[in-house]
Order: sequence, then structure tokens, then C-alpha cells
Amino acid sequence: MASCVIVFIIQVSSGSSFQQMVETYGFNPYKIVHGGAYHTFLTSMFLHGGVIHLAGNMLYLYIFGDNIEDMCGHGLYLLFYLTCGLIASVAYLVTSWGLNLPAIGASGAISGVLGAYVRRFPKARILTAIPYIFIIRVVWAPAYLVIGVWFLYQFILAFIGLETGVAYWAHIGGFIAGLLIADAFTRRKHLHPLHVYMASLQ
Repeated sequence: MASCVIVFIIQVSSGSSFQQMVETYGFNPYKIVHGGAYHTFLTSMFLHGGVIHLAGNMLYLYIFGDNIEDMCGHGLYLLFYLTCGLIASVAYLVTSWGLNLPAIGASGAISGVLGAYVRRFPKARILTAIPYIFIIRVVWAPAYLVIGVWFLYQFILAFIGLETGVAYWAHIGGFIAGLLIADAFTRRKHLHPLHVYMASLQ
């Protein structure tokens, strides 16, 4: 989390334009296919498109990441996080083969954290805000339901193929990776969440 914030501060204070930063450090399938910019598998995870983009990602990482980090330990958690981010980039590469459309952000790696959370804490209760017309209802819901709805949302939008500027297939790839490899990284089998958090289905 701190790394993303520090990189964002550097990003906005460096004097380079946002477009230059994205072209240099964003993950671009076109460049990868044509044999270059392999460093962006890593660097793209730490760039963000603005304060709202950064804050949204960091909120999800804060809500779901600490329990996974407790189970992994700091070193394994970092390795897990980066692995999910790399797999998310591969998913984006495969589904956007050759496109000159760079992607940035930590959401692929964070999606892996969500996958691990639903694998390790499926029944953890999450205080969830559900928008209903002009009313927002707040209810307690199990993690598997909250995260499951989020995953379904990603899957539907990925298949529809709307031009929203969001790399939904990267989210899907990262989530599936986290779900599948969680047990290999989370060695502390009997740890349970100490807190109940607020999330949103929006």
C-alpha cells in the first residue's frame, strides 16, 4: 500500500506528463507482443490514473489485505501480491493481444487478494452498502457473497466488452490466481479475521 502511495507522489511531482508515465511504465500488450517493455509487468502495478483510482484500490487493499498478510507473513504476502499482479497482466495480454492499449493500476494484484480472502475467509461477515434506487441499505453479508457479486460484475462486463477503460480480464485473472494459489502462501491455517469491515457492491 505504501509503495503505491509513494509511487503516486513521485508520479505527480516528477514533472513528466501522465501520458509519458503511462507510455513508459504502463503495461502495453502491443509492446510486449513486439518484444519489449517487459519491465512493465512490474511497474504498471504501481501506477494509478488519479487520486480516485488510487484511493479505491487502496481501500480494497486495506479492507481485505491485512488478514491475508497476517496469514502469509510479510515476505510471502509480497510474493503472493506480485504473483497475482503478474498473472493479471498475462490475462490482460492474452485477451488484448497486440492492442496498443496500456493498462495501469494495482487492481489486478488486489483482485488476487480478494480471491485469497474468499478462499480463506468465505463466511467472514462484511458490512456492505447496497444501493437501491435512491436509498442505500447497509447489511451484513458473508464474504463469499459480497466478493462473488463483485466477480460476477467483472465477468459480465468483460464479456459485454464495453469500452470503460477498465481491464476486467486482468481483474478476473488476478482473482482466479489468488483463489487457486492462496493455500500455498497462507501457512497459518487457524487464523481468523479479527475485524469486520465495510465494503460496497457499487
